[in-house]
Amino acid sequence: MIIEQLPYEPTHQQVQLVAALARFYCRPAMVDDPVFILAGYAGTGKSSMVGAMVRAIQSMKWPVVLLAPTGRAAKVLSLFAGANAYTIHRFIYRLSPTQGLTLASNPLKNALFVVDEASMIGEDNSLLSDLVHYVYSGTGCRMLLLGDTAQLPPVGLTESPAMSPQVLRSFGLKVTRAQLTATVRQHSSSGVLHNATWLRHAMLKDPLPSPQLTVTPFNDIKVLESDDLEDALTSAYRADDGERDSILITRSNRRATAYNLEIRNRILGREEMITRGELLMVAKNNYHWTKEIPSIPFIANGDIATVEQIYDSELRYGLLFADAKIHLTYRDITIDCKLMLDTLTSDTAAMPTERIAQLQQDVLAANSLGASLSLTAQRQILRSDPYFNALQVKYAYAVTCHKAQGGQWPNVFVDMAGIPPESQGMDFYRWLYTAITRTTDRLYLISPTVKVL
Repeated sequence: MIIEQLPYEPTHQQVQLVAALARFYCRPAMVDDPVFILAGYAGTGKSSMVGAMVRAIQSMKWPVVLLAPTGRAAKVLSLFAGANAYTIHRFIYRLSPTQGLTLASNPLKNALFVVDEASMIGEDNSLLSDLVHYVYSGTGCRMLLLGDTAQLPPVGLTESPAMSPQVLRSFGLKVTRAQLTATVRQHSSSGVLHNATWLRHAMLKDPLPSPQLTVTPFNDIKVLESDDLEDALTSAYRADDGERDSILITRSNRRATAYNLEIRNRILGREEMITRGELLMVAKNNYHWTKEIPSIPFIANGDIATVEQIYDSELRYGLLFADAKIHLTYRDITIDCKLMLDTLTSDTAAMPTERIAQLQQDVLAANSLGASLSLTAQRQILRSDPYFNALQVKYAYAVTCHKAQGGQWPNVFVDMAGIPPESQGMDFYRWLYTAITRTTDRLYLISPTVKVL
C-alpha cells in the first residue's frame, strides 16, 4: 500500500525501506516499545516515503500523528504527508492554571507518531524525555523519528540525541534503524542536490578534504558578490510572496542583526524600529500571551510572525516595548501582545540572562511598594506582568543557520564572506550542508571563500 502511494517507481533501497517500515508498523507494539530511526540525506526521498506511509495508514482509518520541533518544520511535513502536523510542544503539553505547563496523557491507542526533523531535538534537555513518556503512555503506540545526520546538531551538542540508538535504548525502547543514502533526484537538474551530495560524501573522508562548490552548469545556483546582494534581494522580494519567500542565512547573531538592519533600511525603506507588515521571528518560548487559547499552550522560539498593527510604544524599566497585533504565520492565528523591541537590534540570540534578571528585580520593586514579598507572591507577580512576559522578537529577514533549520524557502541567500580556511572544518561542512538545503528553488552564494567550480 505504501508503494502504491508513491508518485514514482521506488529504488531498490527504497523498497527495502518500505519492507522494514511495514515490519516495524505491523509488529505488535504490546511486545515492546518500538521506535524506528530513519536517517535520510537530502534528495534520498525520505519525505516522500514517509508521506506515502502516512497516506497508506490513514486510508485504513488507523491513527497517525505528525509532529516536528518547530512550526516551520511542521508545515513542511504537513505538505509532504497531506495531513495536519503539529509542533511537539503544542501536542504533548497542556497549560494548567495552577501548575503551569504540564505533560499531558496520551489517550490514543495503536497510534503511530511521526516526528520529522528529529535531529533538531536537544536544545531543551527535557523535551526528548517528555516526548518518549507521552507517546508510550498510550496503548500500543510507536514512534518514527526522521532526521538528516549531516545537518547541524542541536546548539551545544556534537550529535542529536533523538537520532542516537544508544540514547533511545536508555529509555527502554526497542530500536530499529535505517538510513537512505542513494539520491533519487537528478544531479543534472539540481545543483543544490549535487553540492549537498558532494559535501555529505566529503564528511565521511579522513582527512577532511578542502570544501568546494560546483555552480556550472546548474541553473538553480548563482554566486553573488556583496555589491550585487542588494539588487538580488530586491528582485526576490518583488517576485513570489515578497520577503516571506526569501531568507538570508549567516553564521552569527551579530551578522544577522547587521544584515537585518541593512535590508530594512536599504531595500524595504523602513526607518521606524517596527512597522505594519514587519516580519519577525520569536527569540524565546513565551507562555503568557496564549494562555487563554487552549489549542496553543505557548508561542515557540523560532515561530514566524507578521505585525498587523502597532497600538503604542513606551520606554519602561530601561527597555522599549510595543503593544501590537501579530499574526503567527505557521499557527494561522492573530493575537494582541506586548513586544520587547530591544531584542530586535541585539547581537545575542535573545535578551541576555543578566538583563532579564534586572527586569525581574525592577518589576518586583514596582509592584511591592516597599513591602517584603513571599516567594509565592513574587511568582504570581512575574507570571502576570505583561512587561516581564513581553514577547522577545528578532527581525526575520536574515537568520543564523540554526534558526533556519527545519524551514524551506524558494530563495535562500547564504553568507559565505570572510570565512577563513582554518574555520572550514567539520562544523563548517555541516553548517554549509544545512544552509544550502533550505532552498526549494534558488540558491545564492554570497562572496564564497571556498573553491567554486
